[in-house]
Amino acid sequence: MMGELIARNLLHRPLRTLIGAMGIAVEVALVVLIVGLTSGLLTETAKRIEGIGADIMLQPPNASFLFGFSGAMPIKIGDKLAELKYVQSVAPALFQFNTSGVEIVYGIDQESFRAVSGGFVFLQGHDFEGPDDILVDDIAAKTKKIQLGQTYSIFAHDWHVAGIVEHGKGSRLFVPLATLQGLVGARDKTSVFFVKCTRPEHTEDVMESMRHLIPGYTVRPLKDYLSLMTSTNIPGLESFINAMILLAICIGLMVIFLTMYTTVIERTRDIGVLKSLGANHWFVIRALLSESAALCMLGIAAGVGLSYVVRAGFLWKFPSLSILITSEWIFRAAGIALLGAMLGASYPAWMASRKDAVEALSYD
Repeated sequence: MMGELIARNLLHRPLRTLIGAMGIAVEVALVVLIVGLTSGLLTETAKRIEGIGADIMLQPPNASFLFGFSGAMPIKIGDKLAELKYVQSVAPALFQFNTSGVEIVYGIDQESFRAVSGGFVFLQGHDFEGPDDILVDDIAAKTKKIQLGQTYSIFAHDWHVAGIVEHGKGSRLFVPLATLQGLVGARDKTSVFFVKCTRPEHTEDVMESMRHLIPGYTVRPLKDYLSLMTSTNIPGLESFINAMILLAICIGLMVIFLTMYTTVIERTRDIGVLKSLGANHWFVIRALLSESAALCMLGIAAGVGLSYVVRAGFLWKFPSLSILITSEWIFRAAGIALLGAMLGASYPAWMASRKDAVEALSYD
């Protein structure tokens, strides 16, 4: 009986049901996409850095794991690192934040970077041949519509696009180290050293040697970098995500509240009929909360579908974006939506249960 009552109530005003479900869908999609965008970008960035192939990275003292805030250190340190036991190769890299593209550009020495990473996979063009050459990965080339051989301007400097490379080697843009040092006033400086060990099992021994050789500097294994790239480690990011979740809850709560409030006003006589037939106030509350839950489930299903549609659209328009939709956050978003729906429907359900049967039947 209850199921049939809920179904008929939802179908009685299909437009209102659709609007209510879409409001819940927006709430669910907002949570899933915001979390998916932040976690996707962090995970994709971490995987690109791990894709360099180094075992260890050395940064200046008190450096952040966020490369845009790494600082600089003397490049001569690399010669000392290369002399350590079990060190196969060392590659310096200077990072410079490109505000126009919101990305970090790597200044690299092509020989040492090749020794550590195994070299680029060239889809078009070739490696550096001049001081003004730039390498662009395939995703950046597609996003920015960069063509081989064209002139590309960053840091108030014109670069010649020498090659299009496969993505996954840290940055999306690579320039000669010496040229970038001159442009940003960092002569004989570097932001990080990528260190390749003779064997991965020697990583801990090499890290210990590095700490003794240059105490105070930040030494990190690259295999642990992915675990660092979480919202809790990014200043302000977790607060932003929580604020978006709170906003989504408010949207869902208000949608359900308005939907169920107007439903109660409209069905005053129906509630009177139910009460005159013996329905107690708990039956009325259960009926309205169940209807809210059913409406919420429709909205959740629509919200999950909307999330995938919006993600597909974003990835088509912005190929460099990474939106990670996980089953964990789908269930969390569903729980958040259901909680908001129950809270939003509580007052209208209580108000309906308090109506007097005689007064309800005489309501016009």
